[in-house]
Amino acid sequence: MKALFFLRHYNDIDHVTPVISKWIDSGHQCDVVLIGSVKFRNDFRIEYLRQLKGVRVAHVRELFSPLEYFKWRLQMLLLTRNLRRLFIGPLVSSLAKIYHEKRREPLWRLTANKLLARSFDGIDGGVIAFDWIERNSVICVEWVEIVVAMARVKGLGAVSLPHGDSPHANQLIRRGERRLEPDTLFSTASIFDKLVVPNELCAKRFRPFLNDQAIAVLGSPRFCEEWLPKLAELLPPSPLVRSDSRLKIVMFLRKANFTTFWEEVGEVIHMIAAFPGVELVIKPHTRSGWKQSLTKDSAVRRLSNVSIAGDNAHSAHLMAWADVIIDLATSVVFEAVRVKKPVLAADYLHAGRSIIAEYMPEAELKCRDDVYEKIDGFLSNGCDSFYIEENRQRFLDEMLDVGGVDVLPRYVALLETQAQKK
Repeated sequence: MKALFFLRHYNDIDHVTPVISKWIDSGHQCDVVLIGSVKFRNDFRIEYLRQLKGVRVAHVRELFSPLEYFKWRLQMLLLTRNLRRLFIGPLVSSLAKIYHEKRREPLWRLTANKLLARSFDGIDGGVIAFDWIERNSVICVEWVEIVVAMARVKGLGAVSLPHGDSPHANQLIRRGERRLEPDTLFSTASIFDKLVVPNELCAKRFRPFLNDQAIAVLGSPRFCEEWLPKLAELLPPSPLVRSDSRLKIVMFLRKANFTTFWEEVGEVIHMIAAFPGVELVIKPHTRSGWKQSLTKDSAVRRLSNVSIAGDNAHSAHLMAWADVIIDLATSVVFEAVRVKKPVLAADYLHAGRSIIAEYMPEAELKCRDDVYEKIDGFLSNGCDSFYIEENRQRFLDEMLDVGGVDVLPRYVALLETQAQKK
């Protein structure tokens, strides 16, 4: 069977690569088309996929003529939020009205047809897969809708795969969110035949816009037992050096649009840095770390045992290096829970309620005293026996392994079913 996977950015590459790998292991073929930044052609996971027999990898600019690609990118920029948030936003909005949907449609159809024909001409059936495309995506929904509609005409299935997980147990987590109501950002999922989510916590965001038959809850491909050992083999050499510090800590930050109490984050960093024998690495978010004032804080940068992780330090590198992780509600720390590495859920540093603290109250930090006592305890007693195992196992069962530990075969089975639909 044949599949066409569209990948946009770091997160969906991270979460969809395991699915593609298992699809190939199952004897199928696929094309991977990168529709985001050109830099991801050199991502280590993309390099891994490129060498698999039965996989073709290309960036979209390599598949269109220079003029087609220029016009395609220009139309994207007219409709996505990046330029509209700048001072030229009103001009961009005006241009989008002049160059309206009917005028844009021929180019959308031309480019969609090129991609679909390249992958499926002469092939009976197949499936296309995007990640969770949302209304605020950098890839405009208008183009995705046309790709999906044209795929259906060709008898292809259309699936939306996870590009992450839900680290929050609550809903109102971003600046400006003040009403508990369905978030229309997730309504785009209705254009697909199937939306796949790792767990029910993610599913409930989409349920107001989809019927139950359109949602498949299959577990987490990124954090499943089968993928983590393979990911460790694929990782490039770690830029982190194991020093003789007694306790190594990583702090993961959230995107800039999530409400974070930065003053207290700074206080916690300085307090941790004062412990003898402690080394702290701060990991900004992969897409908006440059917007976070903490990464430019000269007082933090002067601390001899504190450093800011660069882009070449992947989350898996940091997980392997650290003894303890401090989390401001990111799903990346689910990997640490899987391997029983302590995660401190610093819920009092942000406006949300983390799913880590919800399932494992023993991990929650509620105040500065908690931070001090936890760090002091790790230095005195080590990091073993941190979790209440019953709590951790319930987290694994309900968040990562929904339906059992054989997560990736379930993804392949769903794609196979969709590929056979006419």
